Amino acid sequence: MTQSTEAASSAANTVADGAQTHQYLTFMLGGELFAIGILCIKEIIEYASLTEVPMMPAAVRGVINLRGAVVPVTDLLIRFGKKPSPVSKRTCIVIIEVTGLGERQDIGIVVDSVDSVLDIPASEIEPPPSFGAGIRTDFIRGMGKVNGKFVILLDVNHVLAVEEMAALAHGSPQVAEQAA
Repeated sequence: MTQSTEAASSAANTVADGAQTHQYLTFMLGGELFAIGILCIKEIIEYASLTEVPMMPAAVRGVINLRGAVVPVTDLLIRFGKKPSPVSKRTCIVIIEVTGLGERQDIGIVVDSVDSVLDIPASEIEPPPSFGAGIRTDFIRGMGKVNGKFVILLDVNHVLAVEEMAALAHGSPQVAEQAA
């Protein structure tokens, strides 16, 4: 069930009617629709058994072997301060490339199901809400309006901040307080 997004990535930023449009991969997580910019997505794989690693933050479910590379897998619901995602037949791992600690790193996120790739014009993206979203506002890049509904656009470099996740694993009180 591996899906390459290279072709989609090449067309990720298009211009239609003079307005900039961006492509987003949408997915379900805890009954809500979220999206991540397609340029960050490397691939989507079927959920498989993970190897648990001791002393990791609770949000890191474990690691997988992806073509010889060790890739940590994060449960976004735990990262958002909620209960862990239940695993079902539609559960997937989305491999995302993030930049942190001066280098690029692949991180997997557990999603309930992958929905679709959407083109969202910049004019249809609102700033993140200052309250009421149920997750940290710095995790949200914006709110995309699609067919009369909102899609939460995540900022992967904040949600999956390598520095913050590493500090949480080592029990740094300053970062742990900021994350609360």
